[in-house]
Amino acid sequence: MTIYLFPVLALLISVFAYLFPSLLVGLKPLIVPLLVVVMLAMGLTLQWRDFAKVLQYRRIVSAGIAIQFIIMPFAAWLIALLLGLSEALMTGMMLVGATAGGTASNVMTYLAKGKVALSVSMTMLSTLIAVIMLPLLTWLYLGQSIEVPALSMLGMLVKVILLPVAAGMLLNHFFEQQLGGIAPACSLLSMAAILLIIAIVVALNSDNLNTVAWPVVIAVILHNLVGLASGFGLARILGYDSVVARTVAIEVGMQNSGLSVALALQYFSAVAALPGAIFSIWHNLSGALFASFWAKRSVPISDDPNQS
Repeated sequence: MTIYLFPVLALLISVFAYLFPSLLVGLKPLIVPLLVVVMLAMGLTLQWRDFAKVLQYRRIVSAGIAIQFIIMPFAAWLIALLLGLSEALMTGMMLVGATAGGTASNVMTYLAKGKVALSVSMTMLSTLIAVIMLPLLTWLYLGQSIEVPALSMLGMLVKVILLPVAAGMLLNHFFEQQLGGIAPACSLLSMAAILLIIAIVVALNSDNLNTVAWPVVIAVILHNLVGLASGFGLARILGYDSVVARTVAIEVGMQNSGLSVALALQYFSAVAALPGAIFSIWHNLSGALFASFWAKRSVPISDDPNQS
């Protein structure tokens, strides 16, 4: 299995999960452990100096966060308005648009040969900011205020991202010579894990997919494309190379839709959870295509953030 086959496999396994959901719904408890395994594999390919380099990208991190909480919420609201979505569906779109970057963005950045340390750092920062911005933006756009489970969200982020990545980096630091050739295996393991996650998400939402209207699917696709395009475009306009640009694009385009689904179910309705559920499926497929495209491109030799 190679990165070039990943989008095709993601699509095939999504179709299989849709047709035979009963075979996969029982695997829901595996989602978090699978993400932990992926993050550990990624950590095994990182060095501590990778995170020190993030300081070089202060400007693009700020720009990426601005896109995350200015362009994405506005795009979600405008798309829902133009497509005439119901109030419940518009609420769901806003919850997706105003949330932080998802943990899957770190995986796709890894597969796309982007800057994983930068992606992880942006995910952490946007999650912290979302604690305040998500309810504020929801109130500003919809006149509703919701309570964000901040401690639970941050605790999950620490368990799924920070701890396994740190553990992998520690192993890589102390056993660098022994683990020198492990990168290809880590890539294969990550792809296999994310494929299973996609299948489980599709299976869990198979009933909702049977009833969803096409305007919601179109809304989700457009919103994701706005994130990918604006993240990549702004990074290039600011003079960063394609490696940084693809990292920001993935980080902005792949939202924490799982959180938006949970919030919708807790504070609104099952209908409001539909956009997040569909986004969970779509952004993995689009992210896989995006990652596959960039994985074929050579990484620029220069690591200067001001060179393109």
